Amino acid sequence: MGPNDRSTLVSLFCDRVACSGSRQAGSFPAGAGYLEPTWTELSEQVRRTAAGLVRLGVQPGDRVVLVSENRLEWIVADLGILMAGGVNVPIQAALAGPQIAEQIRDCGARLVMLSGPGQAAKLLAVRAELPRGLEFVTFDPCAGLHALGGARTLADLQAGVGANEREQVQARRLAEGTARDLATILYTSGTTGEPKGVMLTHGNLVSNTLASMETLFISEDDVRLSWLPLSHIFARTVDYYLWVASGSRLCLARGLDTLMEDLRRVRPTLFSTVPYFLDKVMRALTAAGQADDPAAVREAFGGRLRVIVSGGAPLPDHLAEFFLSRGVPAYQGYGLTESSPVISTNTLSANKIGTVGRPIPGVEVRIAEDGEILTRGPHVMVGYWNKPEATAAAIRDGWLYTGDIGELDADGYLRITGRKKEIIVTAAGKKIAPVRIEALLTEDPCIEQAVVYAEGRNYAVGLIVPNYKLLGEEARRQGLPPLPVEELVREPGLVAFMQERVTAALGGVSKFEQVKRIALLPAPFSVEAGELTATLKLRRARIYERYQDTLAALYQEPAVSPVSAVA
Repeated sequence: MGPNDRSTLVSLFCDRVACSGSRQAGSFPAGAGYLEPTWTELSEQVRRTAAGLVRLGVQPGDRVVLVSENRLEWIVADLGILMAGGVNVPIQAALAGPQIAEQIRDCGARLVMLSGPGQAAKLLAVRAELPRGLEFVTFDPCAGLHALGGARTLADLQAGVGANEREQVQARRLAEGTARDLATILYTSGTTGEPKGVMLTHGNLVSNTLASMETLFISEDDVRLSWLPLSHIFARTVDYYLWVASGSRLCLARGLDTLMEDLRRVRPTLFSTVPYFLDKVMRALTAAGQADDPAAVREAFGGRLRVIVSGGAPLPDHLAEFFLSRGVPAYQGYGLTESSPVISTNTLSANKIGTVGRPIPGVEVRIAEDGEILTRGPHVMVGYWNKPEATAAAIRDGWLYTGDIGELDADGYLRITGRKKEIIVTAAGKKIAPVRIEALLTEDPCIEQAVVYAEGRNYAVGLIVPNYKLLGEEARRQGLPPLPVEELVREPGLVAFMQERVTAALGGVSKFEQVKRIALLPAPFSVEAGELTATLKLRRARIYERYQDTLAALYQEPAVSPVSAVA
């Protein structure tokens, strides 16, 4: 490899350090303050970690599990694993102990890196399910892990690593690493089934990073605020690896609860997010009477934002139009874990609301006869870990079958019309794309979340999470006494009010797509309950399962009177 080789993530990082060594790399929450290392200082931490992992016996191709919330150490660990030649298997920090243990077993990891006591407690509770001989490295000290075997802190791992050792580990990886090397195994969120380990190479991730950077015109002067989980491919590529490639400044948010404060503090120029958050911001601005003030909308994001990249779930047209018209453009993109992830995106110079943009450079897209979106290029995964049959079904003749239904318009913009596995077929054989109907419903300010159901039935019904504040205001208008939410959502007058709004929101769709009956829910869908993925997409099968009794009640006679249920 030459000094400016960028074929692997390790060479991409080393090239960045060589070019930007003395520049501040970013700002990362730590205790009550922030760590703000230069690229050179970050590199020293990475190289110490890599050498420490090699000392522990990590060999090229070994899987190393990483279970942590977003923090500087997550990045140091990822780059350290890659520089040691290992394969990073990041596991979502919100998962329960048995789920984490299952993924540790499935990938055959020999080492687990954990953030701290919270994650350690999960594994201690399922110690009987863990493979023997595991070693552990923790970012923060953890009592009790020694009961599971070898355990040390990241500081212990890095201690005593000399300059020559650091140089040797880096030089060996730069000399021996190739684009074909496996970089990561990412377990899919499982919206429609059991998670599968997606295998992505260095070449997959580098190609997608560089093509995305070219498309979005990112420079070293940009400041990015990142809040989505780095364990998910969206933030991993679009926030983290694009930061490395561009030399811009990365700031990690402290969490969702403080995100609006972090936006005002960091004043980013770039921000990746999901539609759920944008919807929350729009509703908050509306409630504050500031929705029609472009300056207030821009200031909500810090006042310097030039690009919002929206992904992870469909961006409703009304949201895209709301922010664009107020000088905060939100560009919708599209991708999958299996495609590293970006397939297409709208941009500053080419934006068509209602689409997910044009394919990025090097990425091919075509539509199969049945409407399924296929993609081919250097971004496509090598397959699913230990699942050759699933791999053969997903990749045929080099084309990745995405499972999404869509169309390419005359200008080359891709439009998603549904998820193949989520298409609902009614008893009459009519096909409903629930995502489209749900997007129309959540345009109503009184509807926070919605899930449509009609499989094998004569008509569609809906599970509705109302805006509880607005529902309370309607209750007062109806003369109802103050009631807890659990009782409020059962009030016939309020259910009828919400049914009227549902019917009005769907005034433009066909008769068989109308939602005839609804249930109001007393709590929103959440990641913790397993109803949303890490990027806040609906886990439809889980929601149907949890609310099966509620859904069944909606089909009991009479089919015209609205009902409400508490799960």
